[in-house]
Parts: sequence; structure tokens; C-alpha cells
Amino acid sequence: MAADPEGIIFLRRIVPDDVPALLAIEQLCFSTPWSQTSFLSEVRSRHSLSVLAESEGSVAGYVIVRLVADECHLHDLAVHPDRRRSGVARLLMQKLLKEVRETDTRFFFLEVRASNSAALSLYESLGFRSYAKRKAYYENPQEDAVLMRLDLNADNAAV
Repeated sequence: MAADPEGIIFLRRIVPDDVPALLAIEQLCFSTPWSQTSFLSEVRSRHSLSVLAESEGSVAGYVIVRLVADECHLHDLAVHPDRRRSGVARLLMQKLLKEVRETDTRFFFLEVRASNSAALSLYESLGFRSYAKRKAYYENPQEDAVLMRLDLNADNAAV
């Protein structure tokens, strides 16, 4: 649990009953949103970790990752548009990083739209470093992806 300017944020694991709220946020945030089937598959997978941020009974945001061998891959991170710029994404990532560090994971990978300066700044502040670009990775609109990596065993890995 952590405080933000608009009240108390509760952080917890995502459960299948959360999927309708996640779908609503997903459609507000992404031009190619996940389906109900995709969410349920990830929430039920033993290879996934998830964190949901809740405030005053409503979902403020969520993050879902997949663990594969000694790697973690960010699959989805979204914050309700009304809750952006309030620290929700940082709280989600900090909680998730704490959980990932309790596994045998060594590297954390993600990709982000090249134009998403807020996300790029957040990830860099958490110790992620850009290592490549994927041309025209995203659609609607077409855009490059910045590939980022965090070595969880390195000194630059922020908590």
C-alpha cells in the first residue's frame, strides 16, 4: 500500500474478476487492446506475475509480466488516463520489481513506443537502459519501439 496525492493506493495481484475493469482501461489506453481471453490467459498462467493498483474501489492501473527462464518480459502496463502523472505506474513497477527479484530472474526486458517520453523516463529512472530499436513495431499509428533491459544483478537496478 502506498499514498498518492488523491488518496490511498492498494497494490495487489490481479484475479480473473478484475478482467472487465482491465479491459475498460486497456481500450482507453491502447489502439490495439488485449482481449478478454488474453487477460485471462495471463492472469491464470503460472509463468506470469501481475500487480493491480486500486484506489477508492476502482482500478487505477495494472502491470503484467511473463517469466521465462532467467528473464522477465513486460507484457502490459496501463494506467487509467484520469490517474496518469500521479505516480501509479512507478508504484506498480516498484512492487513488480520487488516480486521479480524474489525469483531467479536476471534480466527484465520491455519495449515502449519511441514517443512515450513519460514511460521512457520512468523506466530509465528504474535502471532500465535502451539497447536497440525495432522499426515500425507499433501500429495505429505506426511507430518504432525502443527496446530496454534491466540487469537485476547490477548496481544500477533501482528498487
